[in-house]
Amino acid sequence: MESPTLAGWVGDVESFAGRQWQRKPAVFTPERFASPFDLDELDAAFDGGLLRTPYLEMVRSNKVVVPPESYTTSRVVNGTTHHGFANRAKVVSVLRTGATLLLRYVDQWHAPTGDLVARLSEELDRRVEAFFFVTPAGGQGLAVHRDDADVFVLQAAGHKTWYVHDAPAVADWSPGELPDDEHSPRLLHTVLEPGSVLYVPRGFAHRAVGATGLSAHLSLTIRDISLQDLQTALEQRLSEGLNLPARPLGETAIADACTILLDHVRAKLDTIEPEDLRRAARAAQARRPVATTPPETFAETARNWETGGSGDGRAGRASVSHTWRRLRGAARTTH
Repeated sequence: MESPTLAGWVGDVESFAGRQWQRKPAVFTPERFASPFDLDELDAAFDGGLLRTPYLEMVRSNKVVVPPESYTTSRVVNGTTHHGFANRAKVVSVLRTGATLLLRYVDQWHAPTGDLVARLSEELDRRVEAFFFVTPAGGQGLAVHRDDADVFVLQAAGHKTWYVHDAPAVADWSPGELPDDEHSPRLLHTVLEPGSVLYVPRGFAHRAVGATGLSAHLSLTIRDISLQDLQTALEQRLSEGLNLPARPLGETAIADACTILLDHVRAKLDTIEPEDLRRAARAAQARRPVATTPPETFAETARNWETGGSGDGRAGRASVSHTWRRLRGAARTTH
């Protein structure tokens, strides 16, 4: 495992891969660390005026649904009423009742978080997503549950108490809230402070409770291969090079298609190794596109429009901006 991004959080990546990765939870305190999304960025998102459901949600661990109208507002645009726009005053009011604010897929609409997600996805060859939680003291957004992903928690503000339990006891486990009759041993009990990083392995049950003040953290979920991913990859590999009409006409044509299809699959199976299947499934699961030249910005379009150019003016663009747009383009297509 090679990942400069992880190294900034966990230190020695090889040691982490051998001791903690998909084995046991751990807490790290990097010397220099800041979440790309924090309460200031949250305020900026509200100030922008475009934050709305389904990116915005408020939740409680007691299964009581928080109605969207209690934390959103409606707007009239061109004579049509549109619902679900975030309302800061309402959100704060609901937070004070103990609910948790959940922002989904932050990487899709917040540029620095998208940059981080794209880099981490590239380094780990896995699909990565970002979620942001804001919880009041004593509040708990989700009950004890299992995620179908490895999770890195970046504590951005306040203090939050975490409880992490053991891995599933059976191979055929399901993500989501634990049944009342499932008792899983607790492996870790810790209070995260700003700048701390918590790692929770895939499938390990966990919950979090606000400790003091208003707690906020960014969760990065790192998806791995499922049986469905493997089956889909196998189907794609088996269909490579197959040239048959999509709608064979008549019983004879259908029978011929069956024979050709079976012969093709049998021959193909002999050429597919387990590692080939794993690699194909992981590439498809990460949904990483072939690198392409990013489209010019509107500012570049305006300059080229005035000068009659065709995009060559991009050379003067700042390298950081160029890198961001390239990575951002990759991140957007993963969702």
